[in-house]
Amino acid sequence: MESQSRLFAAILPAAGREYVSNENEQGLEVRAVHRQSPGNRIREVQVTGTAEVSCPADRVCVRVSVGSSKESVNEVTTSVSRRLDYILQTVRQHGVSDKDTSVRKFLHREVDQYHMDAEVVVTFLDFEKMERVCSVLLEKLDKSVCVGTPQFYHSTECLSQMRRRVCVSAVENAQQKACEVSQLLGQTLGPPLLIREEETKEWRSEDEEERGRSQGAATLFHLPCTPTITASSRVSVSFSLRDRRGKKL
Repeated sequence: MESQSRLFAAILPAAGREYVSNENEQGLEVRAVHRQSPGNRIREVQVTGTAEVSCPADRVCVRVSVGSSKESVNEVTTSVSRRLDYILQTVRQHGVSDKDTSVRKFLHREVDQYHMDAEVVVTFLDFEKMERVCSVLLEKLDKSVCVGTPQFYHSTECLSQMRRRVCVSAVENAQQKACEVSQLLGQTLGPPLLIREEETKEWRSEDEEERGRSQGAATLFHLPCTPTITASSRVSVSFSLRDRRGKKL
């Protein structure tokens, strides 16, 4: 009865870190496992691959508010509506879709005065466009408008794409390791037998906490740092080995 031989190679996870992806080889462990069973001898190489992908925020939300107090409903409504129309017109002129803009109004009375407060929430995909819109509103409406601190965040699509990218990158790194190991052993790498994502992690940049503490004091011309989320992935991949003639061992 002929014994089978299975070859395993494992690379320890990387500790390095770069913007797109990073992987540092720290060690290689190779071991052979012999089992008594009939059939042809089978060999495979098993490696681990790691990667990191960083993704800056792709959305920013700005709140623009206006208010007025008058002795009649018509006067206060006219005063607020006139500024609201200008805000919405400015936003549209900069190419922002209506679906990325929302408006809220609140009218109430205190003694003999009618008060109306209104708020426009605008979501931008282009950060430079956001800065231009805010500058125009502050310049034209001056103290009659309040432009809030920009709030940066990640869209669902951005996070999903980042998670896919980091997994694919980890598999690519594992394949590269397996190729180098097979060459070292004088073999040719065959097709993958098993791919398993063993660990995933996500964390925000260190600037995030500082950004939260400084939001109250931030202004248009001292924008907070754009937050970044980093994801890491560790995968385990098994490949079959072939001899130089292309025959599976």
